Amino acid sequence: MTTALPLSDEELERYARHIVLPEVGGPGQQKLKRARVLVIGAGGLGAPVLEYLAAAGVGTLGIVDDDTVSLSNLQRQVIHGTESLGRPKGESARETILRINPHITVELHALRLTADNAPALVAGYDLTVDGSDNFDTRYAVADACEEEKKPLVHAAVGRFDGSVTVLKPFEMGTDGKQNPSYRDLFPEPPPAGVVPSCAEAGILGALTGVMGTLQAMEAIKLITGIGEPLVGRLLLYDALAARFETIRYKRR
Repeated sequence: MTTALPLSDEELERYARHIVLPEVGGPGQQKLKRARVLVIGAGGLGAPVLEYLAAAGVGTLGIVDDDTVSLSNLQRQVIHGTESLGRPKGESARETILRINPHITVELHALRLTADNAPALVAGYDLTVDGSDNFDTRYAVADACEEEKKPLVHAAVGRFDGSVTVLKPFEMGTDGKQNPSYRDLFPEPPPAGVVPSCAEAGILGALTGVMGTLQAMEAIKLITGIGEPLVGRLLLYDALAARFETIRYKRR
């Protein structure tokens, strides 16, 4: 049984708006303090994920990113400032979130996640939030989380739309059937060149804020055990129409 971590007087005041929520309370805040969350990417999606999980009091945040901050990042990657140009994104992100909350611990992994190193990385954390921007990384982290039996919060964005889901394929659903995996949702990556990159197609900066914040919300639900996570459900957001839709998917 995990020992409850006491909250200091400063933490009690900092998290007061959480603690007064009956669904969270002191026990939920202690779960957040004990939690270890791995975030893949400190970019457009990773920025709001890291900022809101840090503000929420998640005790340990791991950041996987081997890139440096460029000027074209700043339109959407709000965790970085102009003064961070040329710096490693992980270091810049760590500096920002420790300013938000000095009570947390940040672990940097300045590397590119691959199928070879992903299992060991995700095994050291309670859950993973994927903010990557390429299919190789998405499949690698999804397969590793399934192998290591770790929940995964996945999101993707493009131009004016985005999607988010939660993957727990190692568990049974309420219907008594095994939950679907990432490969049930996307059996194989699209052919090269079919899905353009952000640099090629463009992306509205605020869109990544919407989707990354939804990822942070799902992570907090998983940690505290409240609400109904998006397991077996893909939440779709059309920014231009201001419309959300949810589709259900099952194990093949």
